[in-house]
Amino acid sequence: MNFKRSIPILRIFDVDKAREFYLGYLGFSVDFEHRFHDGAPLFMGVSRDGLPLFLSEHHGDGSPGTYVRIDVTGIDELYAELAAKAYKYTNPSIVEQEWGQRELCAYDPFGNRLIFSEPVGA
Repeated sequence: MNFKRSIPILRIFDVDKAREFYLGYLGFSVDFEHRFHDGAPLFMGVSRDGLPLFLSEHHGDGSPGTYVRIDVTGIDELYAELAAKAYKYTNPSIVEQEWGQRELCAYDPFGNRLIFSEPVGA
């Protein structure tokens, strides 16, 4: 037996806002888009550096307010990249947690939290 990976499904309510945040701000790329028919809710796969996320407009897929913790290296570079974009809806900072992690938390437009985390001293 071998567990390979987990792919979170995050609920979205507005495709344009999702694209602005995940593609424009966070720098993810679209892997696929699927609708059962014209006008149906979108199910979209995005990824960055091998990290996949699924975004879904489907009722019942994901729950608004989901937390996703993402282990990273180079959190200072990520912070500098995001700060340079001047995205007007969020301005995350790096917080050093007492459990030995440096974290940068970005809220998407739908209440989901992406917590990028790197060990202190990495």
